Amino acid sequence: MNRYITLLILFLCYSLLAQASDIGKRFLSEKFVMVDTRTGYTITALTNGTYSDAKLYQTHPQWTSDGKYIVFRSSDRSVDKHSQAFAVSEATGEIIQLTDGEGTGTGSLNVARLSNKLYYFRTGNNVKTLIELNLDSLLNDSYRNTIKQKEAYERAITILPSHLAESGGFTLDADETKAYVGVRLVGAKAEKIETDNEFRIAQVPSGIRAIDLKTGDISTVIDVPFTMGHVQANPFLAGEILYCQETGGDAPQRMWITKADGSDNRPLFAEDANDWVTHETWVDKDHVYFNVMGHLPRLRKRPTGLFRINVRTDEVQLLGQLDYGSGFWHCGGTSDGKWGASDNFEGEVYLINSMTGKRKLLTANHRMKPDHTHPSFSPDNTRILIQSGYLTDGKKLSLMVINISQAVK
Repeated sequence: MNRYITLLILFLCYSLLAQASDIGKRFLSEKFVMVDTRTGYTITALTNGTYSDAKLYQTHPQWTSDGKYIVFRSSDRSVDKHSQAFAVSEATGEIIQLTDGEGTGTGSLNVARLSNKLYYFRTGNNVKTLIELNLDSLLNDSYRNTIKQKEAYERAITILPSHLAESGGFTLDADETKAYVGVRLVGAKAEKIETDNEFRIAQVPSGIRAIDLKTGDISTVIDVPFTMGHVQANPFLAGEILYCQETGGDAPQRMWITKADGSDNRPLFAEDANDWVTHETWVDKDHVYFNVMGHLPRLRKRPTGLFRINVRTDEVQLLGQLDYGSGFWHCGGTSDGKWGASDNFEGEVYLINSMTGKRKLLTANHRMKPDHTHPSFSPDNTRILIQSGYLTDGKKLSLMVINISQAVK
C-alpha cells in the first residue's frame, strides 16, 4: 500500500510541476562590458548569446516606466520553448520571465510609459485576448520568492472579434486610455491595387480599431484598402496615429497619419516613384524620422538617407546619408530633437547630430542576422539599445547598450 501511495504522491507532484507557471522565474546575470574593435567605445552586453534574445521593434518603448528594466522577447529562453517576454535589469543584469505558455504575442509587446505595465495579445483556442500585466507586482513578488498564479498579475481586457485579424501590431495612446490595433478585415473582398503583383505581402482590406483599456469596448478608427502595417500612436500627444501600407518592400505611398476619430486621414511625405520609404518612427510630438532607401542605383537619382518630417507643416529635412555601401536602413531619434541614430546593411550604427547632420560611427560588426540592429534611444536620450548577432557570428541575437556620451565629448 505504501508503494502505491508513494507513486500517487510522485504523480501528483509531477502533475503540479507540469502545470506550474514560469512567470517570475529569474535568470542569473549575463551582463558584461566589451570594447568595440572599430570605435573603441564601451558596449554593455545584457545577454550573452546563449539564447535568441531580441529587442522590441524600434517603433515601440523598450524601457519600463521606472527606467529600471528593458523588456525583450526570446524565442528559446523559456522552458516551454515558446516565444515569451522577459525583463532585464539594466543595473544588475538579472533577467525575469514575464509570460509563459502558448500563444504569447511577442511580436507586438507594448511597454507602458505612464505605469509599470505591459500589454500584449494572447491567443488560445483561436481566440485573441488583450492582456494587461502588472509588472510592479510581478517583479516584486519574484524578488521575494512569493510568486502567485499568473492570473494574480494579469487582467483580460477584451477579445478581438473573429472577423478581425491582427495586422501591423498595436500601440498605446499617449494618455494610455486606449490601444490602437492594426487589423485585417477577415473575409472582406480585396480591391485591385496597381502593381499588386510586385508586392511581397498580398494587399487586403485592413483598418485600425481602438480598444478602451478600461472597458474593453472596441470602435473603428479607419478602414483602408491595403494591408495595414506598423501602427504607432504619437507617444507625446494623445489621439494621433501613424501607420503604413505594408508591402514587404517598396510601397507606392508608405506613410499615413490619422486622428483617433478617423478624421484628417492623409498621406505623410508624398512619394515619388523612385522613393523607397521605410522604418518610420515618432521622435517627438511633432516629428517623425524615416529612411529613404538608397541600396539600388535607381534610388540614388533622388535624395536618400535619414529624414525628418514635421507632421504639422510637412517640412522635410535630410539628416544625412552614407557615401559608401547601401546606405542607412533603420532609425531612431531623441525626444529633445538633438540626435538621430541609424544602422546600415554592413551592421554599423551611426550617431547623427540632427542639427548639423554630422555623424559618428558608434559601433560596428553586428552581422545584421538573424535580424537587424533596430537602434532605439533610452527615454532620457543618453543610451542606444540594439540587438546584435556579433557574439554568435549571426546565429543568435544579444541585447547591447551604448552610452552616447562617449561619442559626443
